[in-house]
Formats: sequence, C-alpha cells, structure tokens
Amino acid sequence: MNLSTTTHENGNLNDDHRLNMDQVRVDPKWALRVPANLAIRRKLLPFTVENEHVLVACQDDSDIAGIQAVQRYLSLPVVASVAEPQSLTRAINRIFVDPAQTIGTSGNPARVNLQPNAPNSFDIEGDDVVNLGDEIFHAALIQQATDIHIEPEQNTVRIRVRVDGKLEDYRSIPKSIHSALISRLKVLGGMDIAERRAPQDGRFTLGKDKQKMVDVRAATIPTKHGERMTMRLLAPHSQDLTLEKLGMLDQDLELLNSKIEKPNGLILLTGPTGCGKSTTLYAAIRKLVACRAPNVITIEDPVEYVIDGTSQVEVDSADKVSFHKALRSVLRHDPDVLMIGEIRDEETAEIAIKAALTGHLVFTTLHTSSAADSVTRLIDMGVRPFLLSTVARLFMAQRLVRRLCPYCRVPVAMTDEQAKYLHQPQMAGTRIFAAAGCKYCANNGYHGRTGLFELLPVERESREITNTSADSLINSICQTSSQHGTLITDAAEKLRLGITSFDEIAMVVG
Repeated sequence: MNLSTTTHENGNLNDDHRLNMDQVRVDPKWALRVPANLAIRRKLLPFTVENEHVLVACQDDSDIAGIQAVQRYLSLPVVASVAEPQSLTRAINRIFVDPAQTIGTSGNPARVNLQPNAPNSFDIEGDDVVNLGDEIFHAALIQQATDIHIEPEQNTVRIRVRVDGKLEDYRSIPKSIHSALISRLKVLGGMDIAERRAPQDGRFTLGKDKQKMVDVRAATIPTKHGERMTMRLLAPHSQDLTLEKLGMLDQDLELLNSKIEKPNGLILLTGPTGCGKSTTLYAAIRKLVACRAPNVITIEDPVEYVIDGTSQVEVDSADKVSFHKALRSVLRHDPDVLMIGEIRDEETAEIAIKAALTGHLVFTTLHTSSAADSVTRLIDMGVRPFLLSTVARLFMAQRLVRRLCPYCRVPVAMTDEQAKYLHQPQMAGTRIFAAAGCKYCANNGYHGRTGLFELLPVERESREITNTSADSLINSICQTSSQHGTLITDAAEKLRLGITSFDEIAMVVG
C-alpha cells in the first residue's frame, strides 16, 4: 500500500481510512474485557488505546447501543473506528472463536478448557486461578508472544510478555494469589509444588489441534519476594516458515540458496540468544526437504518447530536422550543432512566436523558476535584450521530488529552523527524513516520483526589454505568475500528501504 495515500505528513492515519484488522495489532488488555457473545453478535472489538481513549473496531459507527454496551466493560471512554467487515470478523474469530484451545501436560491427560473471557480484575476472595492462568496464555497467544514472565514484587505481581523481542506489561495481580497461580502452572508443567526454594523446570502443551499446538517450557527460580516463573512459548508447526520471509536482501538469499544446495559441508549460524538462528535453519531445512527429500536428522534442545519429512531428536536427560549420546549415534542412521542445535563444546565441534568431512551437509549454530569470530571460536575449541577450511561452506551472523509500521512511519534525514555511527558517512542526508505510532501498531511504531544478515562464504581459495594459523584462514575468507556485506551494511540498506529505524539498529547491532 502506498504510504502517501494512507498517512498524513505527521504519520497519522486519515480519518476516512477503513481499518484492515488483518494488519492491526490487537491489545488483549482491552479486547478480553468484552464478553465474547457481545463482540461476536455486535461485531465490536476494543483493540488499543489512543489519547486516553479505547479504540473500538466496528462495522458501523452509528451502532450507538452496541458501543455503549462495550463502554460498560471499559475504564476509559471509547472511540469507534470503522473497520473493513470481513477483516473485523476474522479478528473477532481469532480472539473469541478459534482459540477455544485446551491446556494440559504431556504427562497428564486431564485437559482444561481455555476461557478467553476471564475477568480482567479479580475479587481476592473468589479468585479463579485456573481462569487467570488461561487468560494469561490467551493474551500471549493473541499477541504472538514468545515469553511470559511472572515477576513477584513486594506488594504485587507483575506479568509481562515478550512481543517482537520487547517486554511489555500485561497486567498486575494481587500478591495474595501469586502462590496459587504458580502452583497451578507447576502442576501443568509436572513440577513439585511443595518445592519453593530450588529452581525447577517443566513443560506442557497448549492446544488440542495438532497444527496449532504450542509447546511451553517453564522455569521457576526463588527470589526475595517469592517464586518467579518464565514460560517460553514454542509453536511446533509453522507452514509459513520459508527463507524468502526472513528479510534477506536478494543477493544474500541467492548466496544462501547456493550453499544449502551443496551435497556436503558445514553451514554455521552465529549470534546471541533470540536472534532467529534456529528459525533460519528450519527454513533452510524445509526448503531442502521440499526440493530433494533427503534423509534429515536434527538434534535439538528443545524442538521448536516440527518439520514434516525429518527425524527430530529432542534432548531430554530424564529420558536418557542426552545431547552427546544422540550425537555419537546419529551418524549410524545414514543422514544426508544433519542439524545440530548448537555447538556447545569440543566434542560437539569434533562430531560436526567429522560429519561434514564424511559427506554430510551439517547445519549448526554458535554464540559469537560476528561470522568471522565463529572461525576463531571453533579453532579455540580444538578444530584445526585446515580441517575447518576444508569442510566450511558458509559462516552467517544475524540479528533481529523490529519492522517499522508501514502505516505511520515518518520520513527523516539521516544525520551526520548517525552516518558516522554506521561507518557510512556518504549516507548523511539520506532519507530514512522513524517510528511514529498509529491504530495499526498499538501506537508503538513497530509491527513484526525482520533479520539483519552477514554472510561469509568459504570459497575455493580459502579451502586450499594449509597454514595452521587461524588468522591466515580468517584473512583469506575475508579477502575472497569482500563483495559481501556486514551486519552494518545490511542494516544501512534496510534503513534506506524504510524497513526499520536507526534507533533499532543502534540498540540491536551496537
């Protein structure tokens, strides 16, 4: 959609614009305060706050009775926003109809119906802890959150969710129900509810539809004000996971495709926790499975997405499937493609190199700050440079940055200081974009995330290196890869294209 036709110069939406609710980020703090039957019957959905007013999506802003009915459930005055009818129906269904999921654990067949209309304020005398837990999960799923944090403080308990990499407050609950809520979640996760002084880990599954189930990893730790719990939400099925949707520029995508089509070698992704490494690996494997149906075996801790056509081994020491045991035996199963979730130590590195040397295509990850640093890290783990130069095909670093909302981004000129910060002085004065805030993005200026990538291919010249020096190998790789950009150059191009903002780049890339 053309930006100029949907925004004023200040970034605000035109008043006569009909909302496309497929693109609107709905805030569950307001949506879940309205009973489902009212939202479905009257086609009304509170979705965000703007200027101390709750915006309510509707098909007809002359439905005064319906709007007044919604007002009774909200603490702020409301303003009607006309939405495209079909997209509004889909949004209401996503929130009040489709999420009729269930909560349970893999070890306990008991299931509890999820109640999307759990009250948003609780009477301490009659709290329904089950409904409260279900409401928290439901809100997180609406926002496509990756984590839920339950953080006890001195007088209250703060609940936050991580959306697009940022922690956002969802609500606070009375301290009096903290223990009951933690116990409820411990039961779901198969943890000991009597143990409150030691950290614990657990897991369970949300959902009964196999295509929509969400795996939950829960962890508790004792703090001064009580037990803190963090839950990671993992969507095991993702049919839309493709390389083309990761945010790579065309030349980077072409290079990655050429490397994963090789019959053997090592492809290594690097970056901090939560930068999207596993997502990229899954997308690459899905493409391989679709193109040539190889024998693919993965070893993961945990399995984050289920990829049809692969054998995925999940590490679980309780079931005697340790990381090292799986690694030592996996080559006996004749894989064409092997994915190792993470190189953790010398033994893992040795097996990855051995697999690549014996004719397998190996995908794996490592925690370093850049693609070149991963070469040094592997050599520090005992991998000899000439072996690494023989098997390596591609070193790739990545980060995740938030996408600017296309409906309200504001054009600005890059300052001299910003250009120098990016080591791109020639970009001073270039038009880039900054965040503003609108109805579509819940007034935070961003919606979704995209990747920043640095690809360092290992070409023939580098593979012929026999010198035992790590520096000579790194220099050779960098010299033969000078035509490929760094994280900063990729970030600069995405600034120029209006995909993200300078503030995001500065915070994520540094």
